Formats: sequence, structure tokens, C-alpha cells
Amino acid sequence: MSAHTPNELADTFPEDAAALHRLKLTDAHFARLAERHHEVNRTIHRIECEAEAASDERLEELKRERLRLLDDIAAMLEQAPAE
Repeated sequence: MSAHTPNELADTFPEDAAALHRLKLTDAHFARLAERHHEVNRTIHRIECEAEAASDERLEELKRERLRLLDDIAAMLEQAPAE
């Protein structure tokens, strides 16, 4: 398994790196969403690298959850005040 897990938030929202960091520190709900995204994303990566077993249904369920989390995170980034 590579050291870099693809599809992390910094990869998905590179132009919002400062806002990601700030919101993780100042918004508990955002921090929970970001942490859950990290957990789900790493699980997907482990399954796709065959380091963890899972059914196709479980993998698809995780991918749908990751998309929902990304939608919520993107909406919060859009609403975040610029600094």
C-alpha cells in the first residue's frame, strides 16, 4: 500500500487548504465530517488495494457515504468566510 491515500480532502479541495484547516479547528461539526471522510476514504483505499476484505455492496455503500460527506463538506466550504 502506498503512503499516500488518494481522494483526501486536501487533494479534492486544494484551493481551500486554508479554509479546511481553519474549519477543522473552529467548527466541531465540520471537524467530525472531515474525520469521518478520512475514515471512510482510508477504508475504501484499503479495500481497493485488497488489504481489507469487503463485499461489492459494502464498497459501494462506502463510496456513496464518501460522496455525501464530500457534498456536505463542499457546501460548508462554500459558506465559509474568506480570510
